[in-house]
Amino acid sequence: MTERIQKLISAAGLMSRRAAEEAISAGRVAVNGVMAGLGDKADPELDTITVDGKELPKQGEKHYLMLNKPRGYVTTLHDEKGRKNVTELVGELGSRVYPVGRLDMYSEGLLFLTNDGDFANRVMHPSHEVSKVYHTWVTGENIEKAVHRLRRPMDIDGVTVQAKGVDIVQGYPDRAQLSVTIGEGRNRQVRKMCEQAGLKVTRLVRVEEGGVELGSLKTGAWRKLTKDEITKLLGKK
Repeated sequence: MTERIQKLISAAGLMSRRAAEEAISAGRVAVNGVMAGLGDKADPELDTITVDGKELPKQGEKHYLMLNKPRGYVTTLHDEKGRKNVTELVGELGSRVYPVGRLDMYSEGLLFLTNDGDFANRVMHPSHEVSKVYHTWVTGENIEKAVHRLRRPMDIDGVTVQAKGVDIVQGYPDRAQLSVTIGEGRNRQVRKMCEQAGLKVTRLVRVEEGGVELGSLKTGAWRKLTKDEITKLLGKK
């Protein structure tokens, strides 16, 4: 049965559908030795699909993981600078998985990884507005005024965003620990929001996403998501 190539790549657990589309546009995908184009279809039983010259793996067991990402690791699968990648931390799994969304190199905390493209798309798609909670350590001259600004609509990269919630966990005259909840999840959104409010972020940790909490999982450690957690992330009852 033929399917769009980006869907087949995602279903094989190699990368998300969006990333697969980018790979196709970049000329990194071929079908039977011929460079593929967006919109092309293939039959995984009859055609040979390659990404970066490597044959697409067959579908197997689905994996859903939670990782407590340490500072200093990137979540991009193709890093031209050769920096440490989060997938190195789950190597003992023995199966290829990829990050669901991103945390920048200097951020820490909750990160999901999977080889289920449909699951990844459901969690990442902006239309589903999956809430994310960050604990943010900041410094600044007027914390109270900055928090008030963070609670109002802001223009980030030409798009209007607004935090779902901003609370002071611990506050001092020139520094604080904040809890910031957002729904959009744009690139470095919390850092950019804090910068607009006159605050400098010294530490950023994601502690919750889609109602699933990081809890006591140690830095650099990972575990499999429970069935209840997967159901919650998929928005099913």
